[in-house]
Amino acid sequence: MTQATRQMAFINLAHAFTHYGLLILPTAVLAIVLMPDGPFGDDYELILPLATGGFVLYGLLSLPQGWLAARFGRRNLMTAFFLGAGLSMIATGLAASPLMLGLALAATGSFAAIYHPIGTAMLVDAAGEKPGRAIGLNGVFGNIGVAMAPMVTAFVAFRWGWHWAFIIPGVACTLAGLLWMREPEFDMARSRGGKPFPEIPPHLVRRAVIVLLLVAAVSGLVFNAFTLLLPKLMQERLASDASLLPLAGVAATVATLCGAVTQLTVGRFIDRTTLRQMFLPMAVVLAPALLALSFVEGWMAVPVAGVVAAVLFGQVTVNETMTAR
Repeated sequence: MTQATRQMAFINLAHAFTHYGLLILPTAVLAIVLMPDGPFGDDYELILPLATGGFVLYGLLSLPQGWLAARFGRRNLMTAFFLGAGLSMIATGLAASPLMLGLALAATGSFAAIYHPIGTAMLVDAAGEKPGRAIGLNGVFGNIGVAMAPMVTAFVAFRWGWHWAFIIPGVACTLAGLLWMREPEFDMARSRGGKPFPEIPPHLVRRAVIVLLLVAAVSGLVFNAFTLLLPKLMQERLASDASLLPLAGVAATVATLCGAVTQLTVGRFIDRTTLRQMFLPMAVVLAPALLALSFVEGWMAVPVAGVVAAVLFGQVTVNETMTAR
């Protein structure tokens, strides 16, 4: 394996850890509420909001990452991501009160904020003139993190307790960080022969940025609502019995894996066609699919959720490619 390939592998792995770490709680809370006389209570609606601080910081702390990268270097920030996110997940698993849980989740979100501005920039440098395929593959790894979080968390929490659902991935992320630290500094853009994009007129850049901000705000809200609530939705539609918690996790994973296939396919098509032709059909399908998901019962919820996941994650690939250009 070449040095360039190893670097790309670490970037993709970091994407998986980013989304996995942020989506442990929505499934773990289904096990937390089952603890008799536990320190967090038995109310799902009161425990899940403890993750709010983490998601707010995940968004806000993305803003200064470019400034930080210019001063400390992308490599050092990625080191902070791996070690910080990993140790924060471990701390979440060791939390013994709502305050400690909320603070540990906030720390996880803070370190996870490093990934997209830094990791995506490193990826685009390596991709050159046609970033679609690279971004699509990278998106698959992020989607795997989203998809595996409910299933793995459900099985671990059901067998060993919710604490280990945080500690195990935290240890894995920390170990990945230690391996990343052994990798020497490497200029992927120079190695891959990447070329800059053609110059874009300033007025078009301004209009594109405004559109992207609006799209990111709306799609981000829908994306987070869907991924956070999917485990609970699958539990209500398929597995209301507490002993069937792993089934709800598997159903959520199957639905979100549809997004992985879509991201890889969309990434390939982006390099062959226009972004507009890829974006508009998915935008048309999303609203009816969400409406249908609100009403379907039983096993029909799985394929309908799969359609929603496919559209949402396909849009992520298009959005990131537009941002890169």
